[in-house]
Amino acid sequence: MKPFGFFHLKGIGGQIAALVLASTVALHLVVTAAFLISRPDRPDTPPDGAHQLTDAALLLGAADASERPRLVADLSRAFPRLGIEMLAPGSTVGAGDGGHLNGMRRHLGRGYKVMQLAPEGSARRVGVEFPDGSMIAGRVDGGPRPWFWGAPWLVTLMTAFISITVLGLWAARALAAPLSSFAKAAENFSLDGAAEPLPERGPEEIRSVARALNRMHERIARLMSDRTRMLAAISHDLRTPITRLRLRAEFIEDEGNRKRMLVDLDQMRSMLESVLSLLRNDRKVEAVTLVDIASTLQLIADQFGDMGHVVHYEGPVSATAAARPDDLHRGITNLVENAVRFGAEVTIRLDMSGTELVIDVEDDGPGISDARKQEMLEPFVRGDDARTMDDSTGFGLGLSIARAIALAHGGELSLHDRAPHGLIVRMQLPVWQQPRLAA
Repeated sequence: MKPFGFFHLKGIGGQIAALVLASTVALHLVVTAAFLISRPDRPDTPPDGAHQLTDAALLLGAADASERPRLVADLSRAFPRLGIEMLAPGSTVGAGDGGHLNGMRRHLGRGYKVMQLAPEGSARRVGVEFPDGSMIAGRVDGGPRPWFWGAPWLVTLMTAFISITVLGLWAARALAAPLSSFAKAAENFSLDGAAEPLPERGPEEIRSVARALNRMHERIARLMSDRTRMLAAISHDLRTPITRLRLRAEFIEDEGNRKRMLVDLDQMRSMLESVLSLLRNDRKVEAVTLVDIASTLQLIADQFGDMGHVVHYEGPVSATAAARPDDLHRGITNLVENAVRFGAEVTIRLDMSGTELVIDVEDDGPGISDARKQEMLEPFVRGDDARTMDDSTGFGLGLSIARAIALAHGGELSLHDRAPHGLIVRMQLPVWQQPRLAA
């Protein structure tokens, strides 16, 4: 059992709790420091230098009017920085009522008036009016503390905001980033071993999920590899008895039975090869290289033309892209085979725009209903299930193999209607090279 249960420091809960605790302690430290500096419990404390003027005003206010000029002179000599002087009653105008003078008013008591006078240069001047109307003025050093020290609530709010921001950034990095990498790994899941394993770092829960996904990927890859090897071995072992049966069928005297048996044997061979082709396309075994897509499509059109089919190619003269040449040739060939099986005329169209390469195989056949378009991309699904499965009708693997090839290239395969009738099989692939059009 892990220590502290859910709040184990290597887990997400423990790390969030530790960060919240650290943020709370930091918040309290900042608030305490602001309190000790601003001392909101003593709001009426006079500013620096004001206590000297306060004491002088109390002394002069208690003295006779005839004694005040002499006392002012003595105070000026004793406190030259104070700059104390007598003013005629009503000879000055207050320049404001600073809140920092509240401490002086409190200490002087009733009968005394304290006001902010116009400054002399950079020095602030404060006037004190006695109960009998006489007035003195003096310079007061220091002033109100900075506004941020005078508002501890603002410091608290900013500290809380910073703590929450740090917590959010940490959560985004520790949680969102690994989850995004998991989603990306799922999208790029492949069985060829090209994908890098998920990094096992971060909180304990994230590392556990990464380890589990990596193990799952290894198990699936191993399972698919074992399946392919097993079926390949079965296919290899079946070739020998099929060959023996073909030899024996040649000695059958009944011409009708001999032909039917040879057709059945050829069907078994074609079915094995189609299934193995589909299984091979589940794994990317061929290296990616630069391929002239236009030349490949033109070659396929010429091959079917030599067999008596009407197949045209429309597109750029040269269009280079990164692909697996044999897989791409096999996928387009399967699409054209399906097209010539159901249509009289077929067009292979190539279009390259931006970062996408689009290959359309169009036929003028009966097409496929919208309800069955997605179903037709699944293995062993044929256009007419009532027909006998043979080489002429296919085994329902052509579109599946082509789709597997498109997905292996990072693209997709889709079915669309062609006007006025027919079908368009569209293979969309990523591209990095721009086409060179004919002059």
